[in-house]
Amino acid sequence: MPSVGMAPTTNTMFTLAHLSDPHLAPLPTPHWKELIGKRVTGYLNWQKKRRFIHDAETLAAVVADIKAQTPDHIAVTGDIANIALAAEFRQGRDWLESVGSPQDVSFVPGNHDIYVSEAAAFATRQWGPYMDDDEGVGGFPYVRRRGNVVLVGLSTGVPTAPFLATGWLGAKQLVGLAATLNQLRSDGLFRVVIIHHPPIIEAAQHKRLLDAHVLKRVIAAHGADLLLHGHDHVHMVNWLEGPNGTRVPAVGVPSASTRPGTDKDAAAYNLYRIDGRPGAWQCELISRGLASSGEVTQQKRFMLLG
Repeated sequence: MPSVGMAPTTNTMFTLAHLSDPHLAPLPTPHWKELIGKRVTGYLNWQKKRRFIHDAETLAAVVADIKAQTPDHIAVTGDIANIALAAEFRQGRDWLESVGSPQDVSFVPGNHDIYVSEAAAFATRQWGPYMDDDEGVGGFPYVRRRGNVVLVGLSTGVPTAPFLATGWLGAKQLVGLAATLNQLRSDGLFRVVIIHHPPIIEAAQHKRLLDAHVLKRVIAAHGADLLLHGHDHVHMVNWLEGPNGTRVPAVGVPSASTRPGTDKDAAAYNLYRIDGRPGAWQCELISRGLASSGEVTQQKRFMLLG
């Protein structure tokens, strides 16, 4: 169980950036032996469709704009990889380092990162510092305190059969999450849960979080202030039940590498400007994305909380 620190003595504005599903392009050339099993269907899907959607220049423009906004921290909610080739994890490490240091960037894996059984070891070896807690210890849920914000990271990435993109937390993470949220409640910090799959029970059967109903019960019992996710590659806001009639916003973003006009939503990311105190938090959401002109511009701005 991660240790819990003292509450901050002062409240200051904290800006958190959230991007997801970068799906780094181009896909490295696989060895034929790597295409045995599920990877072969993913490779064919990449060649037929996804390589026309995910674009390195688009992702670079989004990351450059994030840096220009000078956030205090960046959350990346999964799917750096496409079919979990060994070379994708080395490529992913270089990309994460270009975004920021492990102190400034928090990552949780998605289903494409843990596409096959050996992928979890690759991810830990190459991306581990971005998934460690404040004491440098790996494992989920992790806890990272930054200013008046605490990030609680979960992993929903598990190997699945071909044509499935489902996620799973499991009892160990869910029990750990309940205990962590309960402890953090008295710390006076804005609690942000970061996860890849959205906690939506009504999601399509082949791509949903299979134990979302349990996650929602944990949030309802122990609370959180914000949940961030990716996976569906679209702008999304859902409201989860929290304790004592409160509501917790669950916000998803499009893939950060989607060319305009190739999928439902073009590449975008969100900024969250967080201020206030427990019971009176304020959180402004600013969505910025790639326009048809190729520029990253502000798309929406509104008060999510407060």
